[in-house]
Amino acid sequence: MKVILAKNNGFCMGVKRAVSQAKSLAGENVYIYGELVHNKLVNDELLSMGLKIVDDPLEVKSGTVIIRSHGTTKSQIEDFRNRGINVVDCTCPFVAKIHQIVQEYSKKGYQIVIVGDKNHPEVKGIIGWVDETQKPLIFDEFDQKYDFNQHEKVCIVAQTTCNEAKFDIFLSFFKKNYIKTVEVFKTICYTTRERQRETVQLAKKCDAMIVVGDKSSSNTKKLYDISSKYSKNAFFVSDTKTFDASKYVNFLKVGIVSGASTPPEQSMEVFSKMEEVVTEVKTVNEMEEAVAKLEDGQQKFKKGQKIVATISSATDEGLALYIKNTKKEILLPKEELDCEKYNKADYASKVGEEIEVLIIGLNPVLLSEKAIRALAEEEKEIEEIKNGKIFSVTIDGTNKGGLTARYGTYGVFIPSSQIRIGFVKELDKYVGKTLRVKAERVETAERRKQIVASQRVVLEAEKAQKEAEKAQKEAAFFSEVHTGDIVKGKVVRFASFGAFVEVNGFDCLAHISDLSWTGVKSPAEVLEINKEYEFKVLKCDEETKKVSIGYKQLQPRPWEAVPGKYSVGDVITGKIVRIVDFGVFVEIEKGVDGLVHISQISHEWLEKPTEGLKVGDEVTAKIISIDYEKEKITLSIKACLPQPEATNKPRREKQEQEEGEEKPKRNKRRERPIADDGEVHEWKDSDFGGASIAELLNK
Repeated sequence: MKVILAKNNGFCMGVKRAVSQAKSLAGENVYIYGELVHNKLVNDELLSMGLKIVDDPLEVKSGTVIIRSHGTTKSQIEDFRNRGINVVDCTCPFVAKIHQIVQEYSKKGYQIVIVGDKNHPEVKGIIGWVDETQKPLIFDEFDQKYDFNQHEKVCIVAQTTCNEAKFDIFLSFFKKNYIKTVEVFKTICYTTRERQRETVQLAKKCDAMIVVGDKSSSNTKKLYDISSKYSKNAFFVSDTKTFDASKYVNFLKVGIVSGASTPPEQSMEVFSKMEEVVTEVKTVNEMEEAVAKLEDGQQKFKKGQKIVATISSATDEGLALYIKNTKKEILLPKEELDCEKYNKADYASKVGEEIEVLIIGLNPVLLSEKAIRALAEEEKEIEEIKNGKIFSVTIDGTNKGGLTARYGTYGVFIPSSQIRIGFVKELDKYVGKTLRVKAERVETAERRKQIVASQRVVLEAEKAQKEAEKAQKEAAFFSEVHTGDIVKGKVVRFASFGAFVEVNGFDCLAHISDLSWTGVKSPAEVLEINKEYEFKVLKCDEETKKVSIGYKQLQPRPWEAVPGKYSVGDVITGKIVRIVDFGVFVEIEKGVDGLVHISQISHEWLEKPTEGLKVGDEVTAKIISIDYEKEKITLSIKACLPQPEATNKPRREKQEQEEGEEKPKRNKRRERPIADDGEVHEWKDSDFGGASIAELLNK
C-alpha cells in the first residue's frame, strides 16, 4: 500500500494569522466574536488559555473583542467601537477583499450576487458590507428561473471556500442568460483552489481518500465532497486520537488531504499512524507525474494519449476494452462513451471492433471516447485561433510577466505589455475578469500546450476600425452638406455656449447667439435634448472638421411684424432695457427696441440719461420716426409730458442765475439743436437766409 500526503495541508495563511494573534492576546476580558475558526481542537485550546467565545455581541461589555477569520458586518464592528470596546480584526485578508468589493460596487448601483452558502458566517458578514439601499442575491448554484436581466449591472463574488468547479458552472450558465453589464470577481481563496485541485488529482489516482478536519468547516466539507465524487472510498476523520490506520491496509493507494482550518499536527498524526502499517509512503513531490504502468509492465501510458483498443464485452457499467500488449481489460464507463444513450445490446454486437479512446487519468488508467470528440473540436478551434480568431478567456492568476488563464487544455499567457493600450501597473485587478484576446503564438507540444495572447492588438484594431469608419462618415458628410443648406438634426447635448446637434451622424454646433433673435441665456430655453429640428448651415469647414449651424435663421425676425403694426405718432408703453451716454433703449416688444435720445427724455436739460431713469423702469413714449431699412425706431418720452410754463430767459441762463453763478455764455454757433425727429443736425447760417444762428436764437 502507498500513502500519499497532499502538499497543501495545515493552516492557511489567514487562519494561521488569526490563531497566532488570538493566542498573543489571551487573558482576562478578551472575547472572540463567534468561533475563531471551524475546528473544535483549535477553539478548545483558545478557551483553555482564558479566551471567551461569544455568539451574542451584547455579552461583550468592555475589554477587547477579536473578530473571527470569517469576518462580520460593518455595523457590528462600528457598534463595538461606539461602545468603547477595543476591536482586533482577524478577518481573513481574502474575506476583507470581498467586503471592499461589495461595498464599492453596491454604491455604484451594481446588483451584488454572492455565490455561496447563505447560512455560513462568512456570507452573512459579506451581506453586512453591501450598501443598505440594496438587497444582495445569494445562490449556492445557478437558478435558471431567476431573471437576472432585470438588473442593469451585476457584480458577482464567491465565498472564499466556494467549490471552484461549482462557481465556474454558475458563471457559464450566467453568461448564457445575462446580456448586460457584469463584473466578475473569482474571490475563492487561492489556498482553497489549490487544495481542491490537488484533491481532484489525488482522488482520481487513489483507491481511498482520507479528509482530515472538522465537519463544521466549509472548506473541509468541500474537500470531502470532491473526494467522494472522484473516489469510491472517501473517509472524514475529525478525531485523530482515535484514528485506526489498520482499517485502510487493503487499499493499494490512500491519499490524505486536510482543510485550511485543520492544524498541521492533526494531518501529520494521521500520516504517522498510516506510516506504521504501510509498506511505502510518498508525498506528492516524490510521486512520478503523468506516467503509469499497467501490472505487466509491458505498456506505458501518458495522460492525454490517444490509443486504439478492442471491444471485448459490453456490461451494464460500460465497455470492457482490450489493449494490445497488455494482459488485462480496462473499463470504458458508459458516461464516457460518445453516444446520446448507452444500450448494452447495441454494443454487444460490436464486440471485436476497434475504438479510439483518450487516456484521461492514471493510477488507475481512466479512458474516455467522449474526450476524443471534445479534443478534436478543441484542436479545430485552436487552428482558427492560430489563423487570427478572437477568443475570450477568464483570468485566473498573475505572475511577474503578466496574466494567466485556461482555454480548454491550453494554458494562456498574456504579457503585461499586451493587456491594454498603455502601461498596466496593477495586474491583480484583472483576476476574475474576462478578456477578448488574439493569439500571438500557439505551442501545441504534448507537455506544453500554451497560447501567448494579446488583448492590446484587439483593442488597437477596433480603435483603428472606429477611426476609419469615422473618417468615412466625415467624408460622406462633407460631400453632402454645404454652407447655406437646410438640414435636420437631433439635439444630443448642451453646453454653456450652445447646443451640439447630430446631423447625419456628425456633431455640429449651434452657438447660443444663433438660437434666437431675442437672445437667450441657455440653449434649453429654445431646444430640447433628443428632439429633431431644422437648422441652417452657417459655416462648413472640412479641414478643421467644424460645422456651425443656426436655428434662429429659419425663424421669423421680430422686425418683420413692425410694418403695419406701428406708425409715427403711436404712443407705446415699454421697459427700459439698457442705458447709454446718448439716451435709453426701450423694449417695445420682444426683439424690437426703440431709442429715446437724451434730448427726448425731458423738457429740462439733462447731463446724463440716468438722472431720471434706470434699467427696468416702465415708460410711456411716442414714436417720432421709423426707419424700416435700418430697423430703427425713435421714441420721445417728453412728447408725452405736459409743456413747461413759458419763460423769457433761456433755461440755461435762468438756472445759472438761480444758482448765483456767473458762467461764460455758450457759443450759440456751436450748438447742435435737436430736430423733432430726434436726429442731431449741424445747422449753417445760410439755412436761415443769411441771418446768423445767434441772432435768430436771441430773437
